[in-house]
Amino acid sequence: MTTASEPRWRRLEPDQRREQIFTCAARLFGERPYADVSTSDIAAEAGVARGLINHYFGTKRELYLAVIRRAVTMPAPDTRDDGIAGSLPERAHATVEWFLDMVLDQGKMWLVATSEGIGQDHEVEQIIMDAERKSAERLLDAFDLPSDSSVRPRLNAFCRAFAGMVKAAGREWLVRGELDRAQVHLLLDQTLITLLEDVFPKVIEERTAR
Repeated sequence: MTTASEPRWRRLEPDQRREQIFTCAARLFGERPYADVSTSDIAAEAGVARGLINHYFGTKRELYLAVIRRAVTMPAPDTRDDGIAGSLPERAHATVEWFLDMVLDQGKMWLVATSEGIGQDHEVEQIIMDAERKSAERLLDAFDLPSDSSVRPRLNAFCRAFAGMVKAAGREWLVRGELDRAQVHLLLDQTLITLLEDVFPKVIEERTAR
């Protein structure tokens, strides 16, 4: 016999259960300061026993870092399959659209993870730095940019600079309301096309000419 205080279990596979806990934690960390969220809160939100959080993620801190890591790491976009194809501008347009959908899906956690103050935590700062490099690599791979070590680091740096614009534009849209989604899309789309068509070819030409 169960009591009202006990979680209402649903049969889920381990990966599904883990993702359920992760999603609930991301929602709570996006809505409240880290100190105001307990593992008991997360367990109640997910409808699981608190011990499962420790089983899947370890401590609250480890779960929080996992949430931050996912929020700031861009998944690998596939610009040729899954309906994303066409010319380079068309692929850039579709990639920006895909990214904005991802930001909306993450909700407030994306804003928390990309806020300026969060980098004051050294461990979080390292996660963000690693995520920015990995995300840049994924963007370069998606558009078949050269992997040559003589040029790749410079291209990665340009992508990370572009990511700074992405974060700023996202906050103008989602926090300040000064831009709408269509305007953010236009800004990022045209900037990405300029990078791909004008900037990157010049960087590659300069580096390979040496």
